[in-house]
This record gives sequence, C-alpha cells and structure tokens, in this order.
Amino acid sequence: MCVRLVITDAMWDRIEPLMPADPVRGRRWAGHRRTLEAIAWKYRTCSPWRDPPAELGSFTTSHKRLIRWAVDGTWERILAAVLAAADAGDDIGWTVSVDSTVCRAHQHATGASKRGRLGRSEPGDHALGRSRGGLSTKVHLVSDSHARPLALYVTTGQAGDAPAFEAVMARIRVPQGGLGRPRTRPEAVLADRAYSSRAIRGHLRRRGIRAVIPEPADQAGHRLRGGRAGGRPPAFNAEAYKQRNSVERCISRLKQWRGLAMRTDKLALAYQAALQLAAILIWARRYPPGQRSDTQRASAGQDPSLTM
Repeated sequence: MCVRLVITDAMWDRIEPLMPADPVRGRRWAGHRRTLEAIAWKYRTCSPWRDPPAELGSFTTSHKRLIRWAVDGTWERILAAVLAAADAGDDIGWTVSVDSTVCRAHQHATGASKRGRLGRSEPGDHALGRSRGGLSTKVHLVSDSHARPLALYVTTGQAGDAPAFEAVMARIRVPQGGLGRPRTRPEAVLADRAYSSRAIRGHLRRRGIRAVIPEPADQAGHRLRGGRAGGRPPAFNAEAYKQRNSVERCISRLKQWRGLAMRTDKLALAYQAALQLAAILIWARRYPPGQRSDTQRASAGQDPSLTM
C-alpha cells in the first residue's frame, strides 16, 4: 500500500531536535517520525484510530503518545520552539488577526467520563457544546500576517468570541533568544465586529497594542444618541483591516485536515494536541529565502508530500 506522507526531510531536520528523548528505562520507543506521520494521517483522513496502514505502525503507540505529550506539554514546547526559530529569522508577521471557527462533533466524540484521570488538563465539559446545529467545538485562534497559527484555544461550540479573547491572546508566548522573557505582545490586532467591546479595546490599550476593530452599527447608534457623553468613535484603519483575511486563510489551512474540520476525539486535550501538531507542521514547512534542503531542491515544483 502506498501511503502519502507529509513530513519532508527538511521539516524533520527542524523537528527532530525538539522531540523527547527515549526513556532511560524500558524498551526503546518506536521512531518519532513514523509516529508523527501516523497521527497526521489519522487527522488528515479522519479515519478511526484502529485503521492506519501497516507502514505507520501500531495505532496504540500513536494514540498513547498523542495523549502523553498533550498532558506533559510536549506539543506546546515544540510549537514554542518552532515559533522561536521563526522569530529569530524575522519570519513572524506581528500584525495578528483573531477569529474563531465552529467544528461539528461526530457522535464518536461523546461519551467521555466527566471525571477522568487527566485532572485540570481536561475541561469538565470536554469543550463540547450543544446548539441548534448539534454538538460542536469552537476553535479560537490567533494567526500572524502570513496565515500561520500563533495561538489556539478550544471551547464549547456555543461559546461567544469576545469572552475567549483574553484567553487566546494569553497563549501567545514566543521565546526570545538568551534569557529574555517570551514575546507576548503583537504590534496590532485585527478582529471583526464580534470583538468590538469596551473591555477588549481597554485590554489592548493597557498592553500598548493597536486595535483594528470596526464598530458595529448598534454601538455607533448608542454612542451618537449619547451626545458628548457618548465619546469619540474608536480609531479604525480600514486599509489595515484588509489584512484580516489572514486568519480566514489560516482556518482554511487547518481544516484541510478532515479530522480537524470534524471533531471525533472524546477529549478536548487530544483535539487541541492535533491542532498543535498541524500548526507545528505548518511552521516547519517554511524556510528563509535561499535556504532549501536537498529534498526540496530535488522535488522543486512538486507536491512536498513524500510516498513510500
């Protein structure tokens, strides 16, 4: 059977040094690269965990490792390291965009125990909510100006966008070289009318971040009816707002993986780990101009995926 893979040699060169070391005791772990390919295959195809091709190894290995590394923060550390490398190469666009997308939940995503062994790592509602459309999960994300995810946060599908704004913004943490603090403050935040509130604008103002958020018609009407007490209209740069499509393109990239467009995971922890893996591969795929690996030179003009 021919399996289409997504991790090129050049991408693996970036990811391999960030992977956890083999345990000191016990048998040697299965190859990390094959395990990542197995996890990516499962979420790209939205197939059951038990159905991977034989070339990708045992499904129990990939599933256990997905959960283990989500609990101990390995996925977050790898994503942070990839972001740090991109920032060191001045490859992050710090005019960021914020938005959310609703992902329908498959019936297999239900039934998880309300009291699991994961403790605080797993929310009690498993980020599953019920609305008119049925069970769903909402993914809140921040993308840079090149349509790549900087931060991800999952909630129930019926949750509002504005209440989750500060939570998703707090997840922007890009380590800097040396002993400095991680960078957490972008230059500007672009968002649609759902994020237009005094609380959000005040939060950005206190942090010294420029807000590019249009004012809804009802808020403008309330302000005008208040006369002088209504205050001035919030500053808005219509030209800069045109770049907000970067977050829509970022969502489209993530949803190319069918297992992310439709959630089948019982645990929010596993679903968010898969989102982080997709983000890691998106960032690892990019290279500074003029720095292309031998594999990329040989396959110039072809699909970056490999076959075996």
